[in-house]
Amino acid sequence: MKKLILAFFFCISLNTFAQSEAQVRELFQKIKEGAKIDKNDRTVYDIMDEFYNKNLQAENDEMTPETIQRIEKTASNPDTKNLHILMLFLMYQQHISRTSMAGKAPDTEFQIEAMNLLENETKDIYGKVPAIIFIYKAEALDGGGKKNEARTVLDQGLKEYPDSVPLKVYRYLNTKDEVLKNDLVKNHPNHWMVQQFGIK
Repeated sequence: MKKLILAFFFCISLNTFAQSEAQVRELFQKIKEGAKIDKNDRTVYDIMDEFYNKNLQAENDEMTPETIQRIEKTASNPDTKNLHILMLFLMYQQHISRTSMAGKAPDTEFQIEAMNLLENETKDIYGKVPAIIFIYKAEALDGGGKKNEARTVLDQGLKEYPDSVPLKVYRYLNTKDEVLKNDLVKNHPNHWMVQQFGIK
């Protein structure tokens, strides 16, 4: 348990600008070794789902202080089941925030590896991949110049989450599919991503 707490604080203090794929895998494996894995406990899955619904799917960013506090409380509790998943998710968020604030491009190799790990782990534990993982993985692949792989991920994501506005937006940007464009313009004109990308 003490090792898990130390690993958590190590993750939070990591400078993820310089993470390699191998380092991410190794660190994730160490965190996982100290985690309590429970396929019936959906706390971490529900947090990722809420993060998606309030940050990405909602028309406007609706992240509340209560949600942020719940995420922090869950992440800092060593008894949280499947904590390794939440820790890697938060490392990913930290990397995106840090690079954005520094005006740098994110490390797409780190992003892709983190999303591959999260996709496999959530599928193994929960039997389902959260929508946010499909979105982040598609962003990472697209950012890494892997457009065809990004398209495949978007297609998989839309099969699981056909009403996901972010997945539709990225699929449209990737393919210029007029049916998707019409759907977004007609049904989601006020969504922040539709407006940000100027889809009209």
